[in-house]
Amino acid sequence: MQYLLIVTLIQAFSFSLIGEYLAGHVDSYFAVLARVLLAGLVFLPLTRWRQVEPRFLRAMLLIGALQFGITYVCLYLSFRVLSVPEVLLFTILTPVHVTLIEDALNRRFNRWALVAALVAVAGAAVIRFDRVSPDFFIGFLLLQLANFTYAAGQVLYKHLLARHPSDQPQYRRFGYFYVGALLVVLPAFLLFGNPHNLPQTSVQWSVLAFLGLVSTALGMYWWNKGASRVPGATLAVMNNLHVPIGLLLNLLIWNQDEPLGRLFLGGGVILFSVWLSRLGARAQIASR
Repeated sequence: MQYLLIVTLIQAFSFSLIGEYLAGHVDSYFAVLARVLLAGLVFLPLTRWRQVEPRFLRAMLLIGALQFGITYVCLYLSFRVLSVPEVLLFTILTPVHVTLIEDALNRRFNRWALVAALVAVAGAAVIRFDRVSPDFFIGFLLLQLANFTYAAGQVLYKHLLARHPSDQPQYRRFGYFYVGALLVVLPAFLLFGNPHNLPQTSVQWSVLAFLGLVSTALGMYWWNKGASRVPGATLAVMNNLHVPIGLLLNLLIWNQDEPLGRLFLGGGVILFSVWLSRLGARAQIASR
């Protein structure tokens, strides 16, 4: 549990750093690539490369590609059209995706989760009802893809450790995660990145260093380690705890002119959608 709490604080602070110092200034694909490379420098020397079961290795590559590679490419792209508070609020839906993925793995259909998703779209429209544009909904959809792949990585990692127990500490088998992420972000940068839009100031390089060494290296490892040790309900709650903390930090320090009325009204609708999803999950359990 302590791992999840520490990473929650790191995540809450990281969203504002991305939005205030990198988004619109540094190429999104390069920023994600730099984070993976820095995290890899931390974990790859610690990784055990011999006598590793091929199925475990392939699964870890997939988890890294999903939970960091695709997730963070979509996250950084969303900052082009959304404010930091909007990005934070739209990540509230991660537990809904966790529920959908768990139900899919268990071959169940959860209509409550689908209703929750529709309610969340309405909440997003409330936040920007006077400035709704195709770009806004593209940003919203990008974040839902990011939520889905981030949720999928957590669920798959927890199941993977249960199927492949080991006497080795988890960090000895976590380096494959960053290799999987690199398989996504390196081609993305080579195909779509702008090499002329790299960091120009020491502040931007410092922010990237923090995000790579702390948020990505320690943060992703501690989060997955913590997720593998707690019940699903606890994990769902922790997935959302960074939102109020991140909003508080951003509004107090960087975004004091944000229209709070619509922000909190729309956020309340989105939070209601998460409650609907959890209500449906409890109803399914009770009906068994």
